[in-house]
Amino acid sequence: MLHTHPWRRAVAATALLITAATALSGCGSDPGDTAAPAAGVTIAGVRITRDAKLHAALPAAVRSAGAVRVATDVPYAPFVMFVAEGKPELTGLDYDLGQALGAKLGVRFTFTAQKFDGIVPAIQAGKFDAVMSAMTDTKERQQVLDFVDYSVSGSGILVTEGNPDHIAELDDLCGKKVGAEAATHQLDVLKAHQAACADAGKEPVSIQTFPKDSDAQLALRSRKVAADLLTKPAAGWTAKTAGGGRAFEVVDDPEAVGGYEATPNGIGVTKRLPGLTDAIQQAVQALIDDGTLRRICAKYGVASIAVQEATKNAAVS
Repeated sequence: MLHTHPWRRAVAATALLITAATALSGCGSDPGDTAAPAAGVTIAGVRITRDAKLHAALPAAVRSAGAVRVATDVPYAPFVMFVAEGKPELTGLDYDLGQALGAKLGVRFTFTAQKFDGIVPAIQAGKFDAVMSAMTDTKERQQVLDFVDYSVSGSGILVTEGNPDHIAELDDLCGKKVGAEAATHQLDVLKAHQAACADAGKEPVSIQTFPKDSDAQLALRSRKVAADLLTKPAAGWTAKTAGGGRAFEVVDDPEAVGGYEATPNGIGVTKRLPGLTDAIQQAVQALIDDGTLRRICAKYGVASIAVQEATKNAAVS
């Protein structure tokens, strides 16, 4: 999720812990089980095994623990989702990438659900080592996290099927109630667009914030908002899957094919373990070079967001 001020509020902890074993067995495993996977995993049709040099590049503390503790905000399709409603097992682009990285590095990537705006404070407090949650790499966030960027995407406008308000571009949101998840980049996009509304002599966007984007989608279904602004990949996945693909559609703006204000998204890593950032960057690059990253993205219908180089702290604003 493309967010800008995720440290605004205190940490909101949840009890869900998912380990990398889920990708192999379909079941959660004991939270205390941090032994590194022995035989690798198969992700998006690719068999991934441990790279001894990359494993050796990990900080000693991570090698000793056998795990990278990852915070994520779930559900946020197609990046992180529950396999089934009421079940703890996870799936999604970021989750699959985490399992691939764990196999490559020879440690488990254990995922714990957190409210998005509590993730960065939790990492700062030492509760997690990294965040994998479609997080936008921004200069502001780089003050507290290091980023390994693996995709580029912008914001998309989700509307109900049939587009009853005839929204065709960002300017059409002026004067309308529009949903966005709290503390996200999309919220900042809407706030920044208020000046354009004023310049056009239109009423400002009536921004409605929600704890999760799933809440914004519920508001959209019930017509409490005219649109929901979220990442373009998430908008596309939601339109494809919600209500059998008959609940929503994505506004097709030819001037913003990749989404509005496309930005790099990455894995945010604690600055306490700079060696972890470097090891993850090398592992992501290895998954780019062998085609795994693109296969993972393609599995969720967003192959175009995969980058060709695993950059570090790529954001310039």
